[in-house]
Amino acid sequence: MKRIIHISKGSILSILFSLTITSISVAQQDNIQEDKLIEINSIYDDDYIPDANYEEIEDRLQCIESEIPLHFNETVKSFINYFTIKNREYTRDVIKNSAWFFPIFEQQLKAYNLPDELKYLSIVESGLRQRARSRAAAVGLWQFISSTGRYYGLHQDWYIDERMDAYKATDAACRHLKSLYTMFGDWELALAAYNCGAGNVRKAMRRSGYKKTFWEIYPYLPRETRSYVPQFVAVAYSFKYAEENNFLFDEWEFKNPIAWDTIHVDGFVNVRSIAEQLNVCFDELEMLNPEIKHGALPEGVKNYALRIPIEKHAELLAYRSIILDSASQTGKEQVDYLARNTVGSTWGRDKVIYRVQSGDVLGKIAERYHVRVSDLRNWNNLNGNLIRVGQRLDIWLTSNQLASTHQKPSPQKEAQQTVTVISGSKYHIVQDGDTLWDIARLYEGLSIEKLKKLNNLKSNKIKPGQKLVIG
Repeated sequence: MKRIIHISKGSILSILFSLTITSISVAQQDNIQEDKLIEINSIYDDDYIPDANYEEIEDRLQCIESEIPLHFNETVKSFINYFTIKNREYTRDVIKNSAWFFPIFEQQLKAYNLPDELKYLSIVESGLRQRARSRAAAVGLWQFISSTGRYYGLHQDWYIDERMDAYKATDAACRHLKSLYTMFGDWELALAAYNCGAGNVRKAMRRSGYKKTFWEIYPYLPRETRSYVPQFVAVAYSFKYAEENNFLFDEWEFKNPIAWDTIHVDGFVNVRSIAEQLNVCFDELEMLNPEIKHGALPEGVKNYALRIPIEKHAELLAYRSIILDSASQTGKEQVDYLARNTVGSTWGRDKVIYRVQSGDVLGKIAERYHVRVSDLRNWNNLNGNLIRVGQRLDIWLTSNQLASTHQKPSPQKEAQQTVTVISGSKYHIVQDGDTLWDIARLYEGLSIEKLKKLNNLKSNKIKPGQKLVIG
């Protein structure tokens, strides 16, 4: 990876000083030596903040070769001031952490033929924190919400959340960004859509009179999105001109990647136990496998590629059976209990969707489905008890809870029920708001599992108008 600087600050001082006093008489050197050292040290002191004016910054941005437009205005300048002046410590930290993540980003972006500058987007999203979680429950370096993550194949349960896997999440982000660029044909609009969704960008375009550039639709975008693209430009500038803004580092300050190899494992594995047996800091294994949320892999997992520091890989292979046998038993009952009982856990549960009706409150819904109110809040990212009529709530139920729930369909739902017979087979025509759970309860002897098997369904997704075999 290309470093921000390849020589130490002390070396820079020596070089500059020697260049300054070359070809000057001994007497002159004696006179200026002290003043020149003071001047050089003030310039390269960590606390020194260079002050570039508007024209200088604009000229620098124009000199950056980028496939993504880097427009400059007062809004962008305010964010450049934030990253290079007001919050320099944050910028120093992400520059140091970039040594770990940028090689991953650059490789994936190149594979998808995407602009290299998109690597800066993860800084705007997460500050390069693998386990970052937003108030909207977006997770990981690229801040995927649950539904978008699943759409791009990122597995999520109590044990594993692949939104926090730098490699898999970056691959998903590349596919998502490529799709958005294909949709809009403009990188600034694609970035805006990554933040607020394609629908909101189209809405802003309509409200603007069908303008077609980010800055033309800027006033009509959500507030957060209005600052999103300017932040991206500011981060790109801060990295490209890190040295000019006195972000200087010695090589040891960078958070360099840990060399690793994989070992494939099956079933329950306590990762902390492996760390202890290999005499490896658990934090290292956690950094290499951030998608493993609670330090263990679940029962039933097959051929899971666990990342191990390269220097410990041979040792693990040599004592594989002993180490994995111990790790497969250590803390299993405790972890399994937590997996099934932690607030918001979805482990071993099936999702049903409930549409809030007049008179409903969270406590009433929780009692009906034999779950906790705290679970309902967590599953649906609710901060309080406020719900509204027509709102859809995700409810995750165990097989026992599914069997013991006897909520009858509402009269409205019964009225919507539509059955048709084709060639001797009975079909249910899916109505707006229907779920597999709702449909299964309408017909005697029909379960979600049977309904999925009859219709060769791989997930619980159905859509209005779809014909489902019911018998």
